[in-house]
Amino acid sequence: MTPEELFQHSRRQFLRQCGMGFGAAALAAMLQRDLLAAQPKIDPLHPLAPRRPPLNAKAKHVIHIFANGGPSHVDTFDRKVMLDKYHGQKLPGDYIATERKTGAAYRSPFNFKRYGKSGLEVSELFEKTAAFADDLCVIRSMKADVPNHEPSLLLMNCGEARQVRPSFGSWVTYGLGTENENLPGFITLCPGGYPIQETQNWQCGFLPGVYQGNYVDSSKRTVDELIENIRNHGLSRPAQRRQLDLLSRLNAEHQAARPQDMALEARAQSFEMAYRMQLEATDAFDISREPASVREMYGDTVQGRQFLIARRLIERGVRFVQLWHGAGQPWDSHDDLEVQHRKLAHESDQPTAALLTDLKQRGLLDETLVMWGGEFGRTPTVELPTPGSNAGKINGRDHNNHGFTMWLAGGGVKPGYVHGETDEFGFKSVKDVVHVHDLHATLLRLLGFNHEEFTFRHAGRDYRLTDVYGKIVNPLIA
Repeated sequence: MTPEELFQHSRRQFLRQCGMGFGAAALAAMLQRDLLAAQPKIDPLHPLAPRRPPLNAKAKHVIHIFANGGPSHVDTFDRKVMLDKYHGQKLPGDYIATERKTGAAYRSPFNFKRYGKSGLEVSELFEKTAAFADDLCVIRSMKADVPNHEPSLLLMNCGEARQVRPSFGSWVTYGLGTENENLPGFITLCPGGYPIQETQNWQCGFLPGVYQGNYVDSSKRTVDELIENIRNHGLSRPAQRRQLDLLSRLNAEHQAARPQDMALEARAQSFEMAYRMQLEATDAFDISREPASVREMYGDTVQGRQFLIARRLIERGVRFVQLWHGAGQPWDSHDDLEVQHRKLAHESDQPTAALLTDLKQRGLLDETLVMWGGEFGRTPTVELPTPGSNAGKINGRDHNNHGFTMWLAGGGVKPGYVHGETDEFGFKSVKDVVHVHDLHATLLRLLGFNHEEFTFRHAGRDYRLTDVYGKIVNPLIA
């Protein structure tokens, strides 16, 4: 190939014509070194090689705490004193309908207090997390599109409510790679099985399969339970290496005639990752190696263990960790809200505070973007009984996409700051409204990307996480 011909080709075309797919190139480099060496640098041709973002980045990692089902903002981080005044009465004015019929105003059954120099009001449900009031950046004016779980989950996770699109975590690993070749770049910790929409919440969509979120059932305790087949009891590591080398050569020959088969490329990468994880994952997921004081700080619960694992993963270079809470029993309190919200908050408050404490003590919070929230909020009015929707107790709230709360911490966000407002009852965002697309645009900017230019070519179009929407919310950035 002449120099003139070389510069007429894209990077992908160049690699293909040289007879090297990403998997083959990465394998060639890996065969030349001892895989037992401590965290060697990833070959630059590897699809998960660490990359610099085009813009100045304030964050390097993301921990997304997903409160599945839609926690009530008016019972957690958005106090509405007018609900006390109108409790049991019809709200004045016209309010936008949600998924089902709702009735009179329903005051919060929880007490609120002000915390920190910022004076952030937080309910008793999150009193431990509230101790970090001056580190939190609270968005009280979030907005989604519809009051249904399925599309709202996909919108929050993938930026698109209907069609198959890559998840936020997949976009981040596509753009930044990872800092540890022996662990996946994107890991999802979801205890007890899948949430609604299942693996679509962490899908790679049309991105290469290596950027798919890797699911771990974090309700398990031991490493062997958390990651199936993590150890090969039938073959030694040298024997496994020889077996994998043979398989890789066969795959390389097969792929030479099929250079655009991303599924084959993903399979080759998965074999390599599984082999390398036998060493690194055994350490990262084994929280028994932590001091007893640290384990006690998080708590010996499902949430406590998975939050501690998240810190260990970030510490070892994993780029994006998603922590699901409420996958089996969600925050979807159509009735018995006081009982259910208190239970779920009790499960997550201590681990959340422990995670923030731990990240700060280790100097990781500045480079780690922590995000908490659900797919939408809940109504300030009580839900009325409808067939099959609740038990007719009239003590819960319906879905509300028109206004809800999320909070951020670390990673370059403005600490001790409250952004936006809902109306006096908490039904609708009315000031400095932040749509989910705007949130994604802002998060990408914190990670060093212009959301309008961070794209992937698919089916003749340049796609992006924010589709054709989104604006950066600059007041959220420190």
